[in-house]
Amino acid sequence: MELLSEVFATARATVTDVMPIAVIILGFQLLVIRRRPANLFEILTGFVWVLIGLALFLLGLEKCLFPLGRLMASQLTDPEFIQASSMGLAAVQASGSVLPSIHWQDYYWVYIFAFCIGFSTTIAEPSLIAVAIKANEVSAGAIGVWGLRIAVAIGVAVGIALGCYRIVVGDPIHWYIIAGYLLVVLQTSVAPKMIVPLAYDSGGVTTSTVTVPLVAALGLGLSETVPGRNPLIDGFGLIAFASLFPIMSVMAYAQLSHAVTRVARNRHRQEREQRTDMNQED
Repeated sequence: MELLSEVFATARATVTDVMPIAVIILGFQLLVIRRRPANLFEILTGFVWVLIGLALFLLGLEKCLFPLGRLMASQLTDPEFIQASSMGLAAVQASGSVLPSIHWQDYYWVYIFAFCIGFSTTIAEPSLIAVAIKANEVSAGAIGVWGLRIAVAIGVAVGIALGCYRIVVGDPIHWYIIAGYLLVVLQTSVAPKMIVPLAYDSGGVTTSTVTVPLVAALGLGLSETVPGRNPLIDGFGLIAFASLFPIMSVMAYAQLSHAVTRVARNRHRQEREQRTDMNQED
């Protein structure tokens, strides 16, 4: 009964949140455009399914993803686990000693977990899949679906791992963000022009339904368990890293692809010129 009451409460909150969007869309459709949608029944049916899906998803966040992120952060930053990882479990059991101090290098499992969870959640991000498919269609196949998804996922993974490092060492976040955007500006000036808008959009689509809950929970859990960190000051900011670094990785992916294509084109031209010279000599 308690679970059912939570489901209904979440469904009511979801309807309250989504209803303004439906009112605006239908209002413009009926009052401004003044046309009745041809597939009104399908739209209403889909809207109901969206409400049900959002309600169940939000309930899943509260019951699973948020607790899971905090649990993993607390386990990976447990001094006993760090001690066992650094000295070896047998050595710890034999000595019964405790590490005199914990340094940022001792949290390497946190960085590995952050990288893996950032990569996997981004690959599964529905909004990124939609953008990658549209980019592939518009570019007539020049932009690969999987190439874009993997490039974005690598950027998110690196960003979240670096953000976890920042939480561990306690550095101010603004220096990382300033340096990152300076690099983005430099990349923008040399990257292929057609990829720049897509790269900036790719940084936004990563902060969506799958990535944000786990990343936010990981940041809060990490800041709560690392000694000397404040969850309010240090716990937030991982999402900014997840939005910034995909911009760099997508532009780097485009620059690398452009360079590979240029090298292949030059090689083919040289081979063609060599064949032409040989034919002339014959």
